[in-house]
Amino acid sequence: MFLTLTPLQKKHRSFHEGEALPAVTERQTGLERGKEDVEEDWSKMKAAEKLMKVFVTRRIPQEGMKLLSAAAECEVSMWDSDEPVPRAELLKGVQKANGLLCLLSDKIDAEVLDAAGPNLKIISTMSVGFDHLALQEIKKRGIRVGYTPDVLTDATAELTVALLLATARRLPEGVEEVKNGGWSSWKPLWLCGYGLSGSTVGVIGLGRIGLAIAKRLMPFGVQRLLYSGRSAKSEAAEVNGEYVPVDTLLSESDFIVVSCSLTPETQGLCNKAFFSKMKNTAVFINTSRGAVVNQEDLYDALSTGQIAAAGLDVTTPEPLPTDHPLLTLKNCVVLPHIGSATYSTRSVMSALSVRNLLCGLQGTEMPNELTL
Repeated sequence: MFLTLTPLQKKHRSFHEGEALPAVTERQTGLERGKEDVEEDWSKMKAAEKLMKVFVTRRIPQEGMKLLSAAAECEVSMWDSDEPVPRAELLKGVQKANGLLCLLSDKIDAEVLDAAGPNLKIISTMSVGFDHLALQEIKKRGIRVGYTPDVLTDATAELTVALLLATARRLPEGVEEVKNGGWSSWKPLWLCGYGLSGSTVGVIGLGRIGLAIAKRLMPFGVQRLLYSGRSAKSEAAEVNGEYVPVDTLLSESDFIVVSCSLTPETQGLCNKAFFSKMKNTAVFINTSRGAVVNQEDLYDALSTGQIAAAGLDVTTPEPLPTDHPLLTLKNCVVLPHIGSATYSTRSVMSALSVRNLLCGLQGTEMPNELTL
């Protein structure tokens, strides 16, 4: 299911009614015309040899496709589907590629790099995360990497706030009660949840997205904004943020939002010990990476009442199996990793990933290059 785009498609000229057609002499017929066709085909073949080969692992939004289609120096092959490219097709598609445009769901490891061969000079991922890339292998081979930070900050921050509110105010439960006939009459404590006004919010990882989340939460009447990370941030002053140790953040926060990067230090950070330090009325939100959370420990914390509720936009694995224990809990809201899922954000991401790709092929500065 490959789609190939090449700038060598034959161009046709349209003639209007009444316009004289070009004269065809006897010399231009027969063998002479055949010779011209052969020479034209040979020229096209030589030009094709000079084209840089690009493989795209999935359909991307039109803004990016337009840029790829207009790139006269590239021959583009794409897995023509909205679904992830099968592993075997990925290994086939990258062969002899000069450039690779991939998504977060594509595991780019040594096997893929070996299949691509020595011509591969640029990997452009349409994502802000890069834990799907074998960076040490990529660096060892001298391959450059482009990614798409910043452009999804607003969309992810909005989704995080929406997920927090939906989880804390039990919105999915309410929808189900309406649908299944549970809405019989008004009850004083029916579907009561937790409000932001007067609360303490803790953010783990006050980077671009973490700060954007905090800015959106403060107008709800949040009393204190605590944050933890590698170091204090001067930008925290914009939200009156207090830099505190993680243990303090866990014990004092009513809402805990995880927005840190996935690193060896943060992998499995949110575990049994982590949840045991939280209030039993606290709400836990993760929109960073699924591997930051030990999901078995989270299930235990939710099912035993150690914490009140959790909202996740990221899981391990993705997609989460439909029989996963977390999906049996009413106090756990799980979304299918849609933090950046707005039309405008995905369009900008696709265009930026293509610009990174083309600059990498040309050996020039990328709009956003990952330092390896």
